Amino acid sequence: MSADALAAAHPKDPTVSVLEVRDLTVVTGGHTLLEDVTFSLGPGERVGLIGESGSGKSLTALAVMGLLPEGLTATGTVQLRGVETDLLRIGERERSGLRGRRLGMVFQEPMTALNPLMRVGNQVAEVLRIHGTVDDREDATQRAQRLLADVELPDPGRIARRYPHQLSGGQRQRVMLAMALANGPDVLICDEPTTALDVTVQAQMLQLIAAGVADRTSGLLFISHDLPVVATVCERLLVMYGGRIVEAGPTEELLTRPRHPYTEGLLAASDLEAVDDQGRLPTIPGAVPPDGRFPSGCVFRNRCPRGDEACTVWPGWSGSDGDGVACWYPSEGRHG
Repeated sequence: MSADALAAAHPKDPTVSVLEVRDLTVVTGGHTLLEDVTFSLGPGERVGLIGESGSGKSLTALAVMGLLPEGLTATGTVQLRGVETDLLRIGERERSGLRGRRLGMVFQEPMTALNPLMRVGNQVAEVLRIHGTVDDREDATQRAQRLLADVELPDPGRIARRYPHQLSGGQRQRVMLAMALANGPDVLICDEPTTALDVTVQAQMLQLIAAGVADRTSGLLFISHDLPVVATVCERLLVMYGGRIVEAGPTEELLTRPRHPYTEGLLAASDLEAVDDQGRLPTIPGAVPPDGRFPSGCVFRNRCPRGDEACTVWPGWSGSDGDGVACWYPSEGRHG
């Protein structure tokens, strides 16, 4: 199927998930980096992917986008609404036809994602022209300025003529969001989009992201290690550790009644009122392995306060895709 045909296969059936990821596994040199990652996104649904640095969050996003670094191989299935072919099994030409049109992404650091030699208005217009969304250059220019206005950049005509280095960090992130939303994608992925922004600008970005997804009925995968941020924008959470999803559920329920000991540790470490008599926050024992080589069985067992011999075997998933836990000893008792 050609890139144009893939991009045109775009039914807006709200009963169908916009993205289905099943058993996504990424390996390099015989070393497994992601294993059996499974989740789905519905139209307009906002899902957060949380965990420590090194847990596999950004790698999951890159695998879905087809942007894995050279030497990494992905297996499993990544299914986009209306596209019959598994995205992991199509060629780069077909993937390029989907990226920027059906799949949008806001990267963590806009200074490395934006072209420093192009005016930002031209960069937004280029996204529209590459995918044939507009008829001509003038139309693309006008549409790009409207998109910059949509993300509430002041004086979009002036901003469009500037280069990335002439904008603040918050302004650059808004340009990235305008580019990601330009073609009304089915799926928007945001990878730590508010890192290094002050609190006020961060809140504005979160509102823009939520509004942009709602207006386009896009599914949002929001990657962060900041629990207050994901609690603000996401309605469902996936907790990742060691390249695996270890818990999933509705945001409020997961943050108030966590089941996995790793989730409990994350919440305790972010509770500013839970300090000891020396003013120190609780911590999770140990650290993410610097070489990315996690133990066999339960990947969290060498840091877990409840781990024992049973944990040398992966516990499996207890629950549905959208709500469950992978633990021999979840807070509600041992499972199966």
